[in-house]
Amino acid sequence: MQTDFMAAIKQIAAERGIDVDEIVEAIKQAIRVGFKRDYPDEMGSALQIELDPEKGTVGVFADKKVVDVVTNEPTQISLADAKRIEPKLKEGDHVLVEITQTGDFGRVAAQAAKQVILQKIKESEKEAMVKQFTDKIGTVDSAVIQRMDREGNVICEIYRAIAIMPPEEQIGSEFYKSGSRIKVYLKKIHSDLKGKTLIVSRADKNFLKALFEMEVPEIASGTVEIMEIAREPGSRSKVAVRSNAAGVDPIGSCVGQRGSRINAITNELKTGKTEEKIDIIPWDEDTATFIGNAIRPAESMEVRIINKDAKQALIIVQDDFLSLAIGREGQNVRLASKLTGWNLDIQGKQMYEDNGKLSRFEMEGGKRPAPKAKAEAAEVSETAEDKEAVDNEGGAFAGLEISARVLSALEKADINSVADLKAKLEAGEKIKGVGDKAVEELKAALNI
Repeated sequence: MQTDFMAAIKQIAAERGIDVDEIVEAIKQAIRVGFKRDYPDEMGSALQIELDPEKGTVGVFADKKVVDVVTNEPTQISLADAKRIEPKLKEGDHVLVEITQTGDFGRVAAQAAKQVILQKIKESEKEAMVKQFTDKIGTVDSAVIQRMDREGNVICEIYRAIAIMPPEEQIGSEFYKSGSRIKVYLKKIHSDLKGKTLIVSRADKNFLKALFEMEVPEIASGTVEIMEIAREPGSRSKVAVRSNAAGVDPIGSCVGQRGSRINAITNELKTGKTEEKIDIIPWDEDTATFIGNAIRPAESMEVRIINKDAKQALIIVQDDFLSLAIGREGQNVRLASKLTGWNLDIQGKQMYEDNGKLSRFEMEGGKRPAPKAKAEAAEVSETAEDKEAVDNEGGAFAGLEISARVLSALEKADINSVADLKAKLEAGEKIKGVGDKAVEELKAALNI
């Protein structure tokens, strides 16, 4: 019986792909459960199970206390019986007594032992399945979606092994339908009290990197290298690349002929009409150049490093490119910041001039624009210095006390006569560069 028993153990181990030792340990635990009825732990007994895989023998030993008069047979042994086992024993000593032949499992105990063995084999099989992915962590594989549990985890099957995709590893815009096949990133093997679990992801930035390695041979071979990735899963990503070989265009390699390679990647990330946009950014050793590249598709005019230690930089763009550089809800600049690792401030050319050529970081630090920094954008205000009359004798506005600033503003507004000025003021039209106080004085001078 014992030989057949061990043969069965080895057969189960071979079929389930688990170690013989794990099945042996499961059987030991099951036998302990079976004897628990007669030798309860709370009474101080300790069972020791010895199972020899080579000989196919099973032995069950109970730790019993040597006493003069036995009052509890499961946990005690008489001194006379103990001396038959070991002559040197005395009262109060403990001895291991074999109870293999006398142990009676019973129907309930046998059922409990069976459940323990099945559960242990199931757990061991699960761990064995997970272990086969140890060398595959960091790669992409196909998975079949089984279901979604109450915690929002997507349960997948990969080569008979069960994998879990937690909510934070899912793309929010995706719908995971049971039975569908998807590509997933094998992220890690998580260990807890329940055993080992394979964790997979579609939201991890390394999933995008692995897709590029699959679709772009130059990346797989190392000719083109991905330096950094910034990703908002399901929406947009930025990938910084560089070439390690002369004459190889890193961006062209990633895009492929007529966009074939990048389209294959975006199609894998596409959910219905929602498509994750991917910006391929040329990486550069020069920080300012890399920061300027990071805001693509917008073009930068200038990049100023404000604070190297705090990693603060200002990017100046044409006014027409400002909204593109910032992106919808600030997404473009946010991803550029993640990609470069720098805190970025983006200003249009006009804004930069209006701010006295100061960045947000400098103004937050206490710096203020120079008084004349906003002269072109602000209306001309009349001060004591402005009231000095201009000699208009012989001019279009002869006889009127008009300051040099107001006169210049009128010329820029193409107002070349008193009649034109009077018409503008009577109509209540705003004249760029002429303040409210100056308007009132002009009205008074023209009796309006």
